[in-house]
Amino acid sequence: MEERVAAFGRLLEIMDELRTKCPWDQKQTLESLRYLTIEETYELSDSILEKNMDGIKKELGDLMLHLVFYSRIASETGSFDILDVLNNIITKLIDRHPHIFGDVKVNSAKEVRDNWEKIKLKEKGNESVLSGVPNSLPAIVKAYRIQEKASGVGFDWEKPEQVWEKVMEELNELKEEVSKGAAVEKKEDELGDLLFAIVNYARFIDVNPEDALERTNRKFIQRFQYLEEKAKKLNKPLHDMTLGEMDVFWEEAKSWKPI
Repeated sequence: MEERVAAFGRLLEIMDELRTKCPWDQKQTLESLRYLTIEETYELSDSILEKNMDGIKKELGDLMLHLVFYSRIASETGSFDILDVLNNIITKLIDRHPHIFGDVKVNSAKEVRDNWEKIKLKEKGNESVLSGVPNSLPAIVKAYRIQEKASGVGFDWEKPEQVWEKVMEELNELKEEVSKGAAVEKKEDELGDLLFAIVNYARFIDVNPEDALERTNRKFIQRFQYLEEKAKKLNKPLHDMTLGEMDVFWEEAKSWKPI
């Protein structure tokens, strides 16, 4: 414990020194760091999906630096400092884990999550259950969080089979609108309903839809790049190949692993 505390203290000291002596660090503001933090978060996400432990360690360090950096900047205006940040999260963790630091009994991770949402809502008064979902979240992540929060107060399906029936219902409604030649806005509405239902089903089978889709994106990229390499070796542009010719290489790509 002492070694970890000392390392964190050293990071704070280095941040103070950079802020007073480095021209680039002196120039930074909360706003100028924002897009860099977003980039670092996505880099961490990439490392997690790749199961790259060295990468995860590096990106966590980068994010840790950003947290310290924001706190240092805020301390200069007397808004808050790193101690305030740490005390705030300590208090929150204790308050929202009454099954650990109090006498509440729970039997599952779902009950812990549901209690968390109820306590959070109580802390914020009459604010909407969904008000804590950031507007700028990617749509799939946003749908997932909306559903989690609604579930936390009991507004949810009971069984995965019910959700799957909803998926099929929304799929049929979309197919019907497409067959009727409906306006784009109507098809968009129905497609949105279908995607929302699929995200809901993913939640019920314990699959994160954002991770699932990103893994498929990467799989497609790998296979398509294999197809491009094969076409290049044949000295034949993809647009000159038939779909049948491309499909042969696509099937090969399914068993190909990049070096």
